[in-house]
Amino acid sequence: MQTALITGGSRGIGAAIVRGLAGKGWRVAFCYRSSDAAAQQLALETGALPIRCDVCHSGQVREMVEAAMRQLGHIDLLVNNAGVAWQGLLTDMTDTDWHTVLDTSLSAAFYACREVIPGMVSRKSGRIINISSIWGRVGASCEAAYSAAKAGLIGLTKALAKELGPSGITVNCLCPGVIRTDMLSCYTEEDLAALAEETPLCRLGTPEDVANAVCWLAADGAGFVTGQVLGVDGGFGE
Repeated sequence: MQTALITGGSRGIGAAIVRGLAGKGWRVAFCYRSSDAAAQQLALETGALPIRCDVCHSGQVREMVEAAMRQLGHIDLLVNNAGVAWQGLLTDMTDTDWHTVLDTSLSAAFYACREVIPGMVSRKSGRIINISSIWGRVGASCEAAYSAAKAGLIGLTKALAKELGPSGITVNCLCPGVIRTDMLSCYTEEDLAALAEETPLCRLGTPEDVANAVCWLAADGAGFVTGQVLGVDGGFGE
């Protein structure tokens, strides 16, 4: 049975990915930072293994991966989904704000990749999928740190695809557009309607839209796809 580890898996896009993979018969572990109730409910619903972890700390990520491997045996797929946004002028950001966004959205992916790659290399097989953002491709006003972190994930994806390709490991990146998750809680319904109008498909995305793309990249049919940046944005970023 194929196995997967998803970071930031208790809510939103992460939870949809857990559900999508579990529904296709994968054995899944996911980490979360503080949403105990949501994590336990998702575990009951899907049979997935919840692991509490602050992905900003490399030691906790190491312990999280070790816990997942004890239960799963090995990890076939890593989905780096954990992320946090901060909105406001760059000049208003504190050092702490900046590092929180970069550590959660970019450094965490580095920590997790570093832990799972040796096992994938030894098996000459594995998939890594990084969840970036449309803002990592085009940038967003008042979201400079988030845009920078998500752009970093794109660069990490392209570099690792070349580094790990000879070992039979694929590395790809998804760039969701405007997706209805908690990250949009600061927007009014009028703002959301305007964003939907700017999207060629005339609607906002759902977490399931992103999860479906993850499931496709994780499937056998995508075995020759690597180093790619796929927009799941309804055409918003084109």
